[in-house]
Amino acid sequence: MQYKMLVLDMDDTLLTDDHKISDLNKKMLLEAQAKGVYVVLASGRPTSAMTAYAKELELHLNDSYIISFNGAIISSAKDDVVLFEQTLTQEQIFELYDYSIKMKTHIITYLDGAIISETDSEFIEIEKEITKLPHVKVANFKDAVYKPAVKCILLAEPDYLKQVEKDLKLAMPHLSVAMSKPFFLEAAQNGIDKAASLKLLAEKLNILKSEIIAVGNAGNDLTMIEYAGLGVWVDNVTPELRDRANAIVASNNDDGVAEVVQRYILN
Repeated sequence: MQYKMLVLDMDDTLLTDDHKISDLNKKMLLEAQAKGVYVVLASGRPTSAMTAYAKELELHLNDSYIISFNGAIISSAKDDVVLFEQTLTQEQIFELYDYSIKMKTHIITYLDGAIISETDSEFIEIEKEITKLPHVKVANFKDAVYKPAVKCILLAEPDYLKQVEKDLKLAMPHLSVAMSKPFFLEAAQNGIDKAASLKLLAEKLNILKSEIIAVGNAGNDLTMIEYAGLGVWVDNVTPELRDRANAIVASNNDDGVAEVVQRYILN
């Protein structure tokens, strides 16, 4: 099979634990693009927290794309034009806020290039470190959320958040809910996930799903792993998802993405 698109989750997949692209991953991804393969970044991150990595990989020189906020936005790496955007309504965000209070989790959303919350948390600190976005701590979350936003994240200890995930999916079946890290439970508009946006992008580019490779490690990657012609986990995949892909490669710290390129694109 000649693959035409390689779609990569970022944190814990493409990036090492210190949030860098390894030299070998970068070399292989540049070679893949030289062969005419679209390299697409697909992350729960805000777009602004992905663009530097996209430039490092020269996506802008290869007319490629960024899927951000877990699929809520698709944008061009070349000129930042937004091809697709889907938000939560204010009412849905307020509903999630009320739920977070009831379940005693932290909750954040994103407005005007900042992380918004009422609380501080070690998990919010991790999101600040990953995204490099400012954190605006507000007295009243509902007052601060003056317009729709792309997603919310509920944050708590991993064991407890697994229970919350099950409950939230039952309580709000009208939303798209997935774990991106063991302590991040993401909620977006119904039908929004990485696979849905990948499908839109592939159709725009006249690429068949059989011609797509998707690589990830976590629950929010599962839809695109199952959608793509070849779904691949890195070795550090969430354990209960391990048997849900076509293949497993080395971990994010051991150049797993480079292994995908070498095995399935360059060969």
